[in-house]
Amino acid sequence: MDTLIFAITTLLVFAWGAAIGSFLNVVIYRLPAGLSLLRPPSRCPQCAHALSAKDNVPVVGWLLLRGRCRYCRTPIAVRYPLVEAATGLLFLLVFWTFEPSLQTLGYWAFFSWLLALALIDLDTLTLPNTLTQSGLIVGLGFQGAMGLAGAIELGNSVPSAIANQLMQGVLGAVVGVWLLDLIALGGSMLLRQPAMGGGDAKLAAMIGAWLGWKFLLLTGFLACAIGAVVGGGAIAVGLLGRRQPMPFGPFLAIGAGVATIWGAPLLSLYWRLFFPLV
Repeated sequence: MDTLIFAITTLLVFAWGAAIGSFLNVVIYRLPAGLSLLRPPSRCPQCAHALSAKDNVPVVGWLLLRGRCRYCRTPIAVRYPLVEAATGLLFLLVFWTFEPSLQTLGYWAFFSWLLALALIDLDTLTLPNTLTQSGLIVGLGFQGAMGLAGAIELGNSVPSAIANQLMQGVLGAVVGVWLLDLIALGGSMLLRQPAMGGGDAKLAAMIGAWLGWKFLLLTGFLACAIGAVVGGGAIAVGLLGRRQPMPFGPFLAIGAGVATIWGAPLLSLYWRLFFPLV
């Protein structure tokens, strides 16, 4: 019975994540183009024929259609089912880490924002204010909800608990802006050209609002390390010019995801390695 319940729960969580991923595909495509997210309904970009319900089933619909529009046979990009499947897997990872909890609900939303922003940055080298700003506000709301839940569970003062938790988010957002501004300044001095866009600092502020300043610093370190390796490798094999712009948002998103899931043990390892007597 336990195995059956686990299998059903896993399927339901993945399906829910894939459904959210289907909506994220709409956001990633339409938001940078200035199109409505709600109208018109999903349709083929080539023949403009509205997609049926069975064609819209995440991942499965693309497989049944064999990657082509049912009506005009135009190929459908494989990225659509990949985003749906990736979102489903991310939802499972969060669920397995935090189990049924307020954190799971919150981090499902957080990871959705991160994935949409990372892919938009890859496509357009921009991070829309509508997403970073709304993500920051929702992140602060999540901090307040966590404070409320903690106060109820421990029997503490509700206003004090909410204020303390909100302060963690506000401080994280401020540190995020400062950190990315410092990185951008250092990069500009080193490269003698603008190293980052303003959207990266706003994304860092959003991440700080969700995770607090400690995990924000870890996110920044991971993003710089991963970006240096990937960027250096791309330059070495000729995929990227030395002065060609490279989106930093995806690296921030990856760093934030790692910090969310494994941040506590990583920080604990850091303290044990460098400050063993503290």
